[in-house]
Amino acid sequence: MTRDDAGTAIVEFVFLALVLLVPLTYVVAAVATVQRNTLAVTQAARDAARAFATSDTEATARLRVAAAVRLALADQGLPDDATVRFVRAGAGCSDSAIAPRLTPGAQFTVCVSRRVQLPAVPSILTGRGIRTVGAFLVHVDDFRPAPRQ
Repeated sequence: MTRDDAGTAIVEFVFLALVLLVPLTYVVAAVATVQRNTLAVTQAARDAARAFATSDTEATARLRVAAAVRLALADQGLPDDATVRFVRAGAGCSDSAIAPRLTPGAQFTVCVSRRVQLPAVPSILTGRGIRTVGAFLVHVDDFRPAPRQ
């Protein structure tokens, strides 16, 4: 007695394709989500540093930093929910915050951080999400005039 196997190859192919492609597609989507956030906070830190260093006053600098971060996040389609901190030059973003100055030759680091949730994963499993951090070292021009008050 011979057994007819006609048509089983397509069933096996579809089954294996679902078993392999669905998880692979999810992993690609999750990595893309985290990468998008990483690019956004990195660009936000760079833009915020430049906005601060080129400002005339420290009060104006704070407003320009907020606007630069908002625009960088909006470029990636993200909400404006990032945290901006200033730390001393060479310090990690988790170190204590400082008050940056526009004095000629001043150096400090701008840190922008944001939390991202993985797609289709409940927060009970991921907690507060993945923290993405962007940092940029600022060196205020040595030959700029002293800041106006």
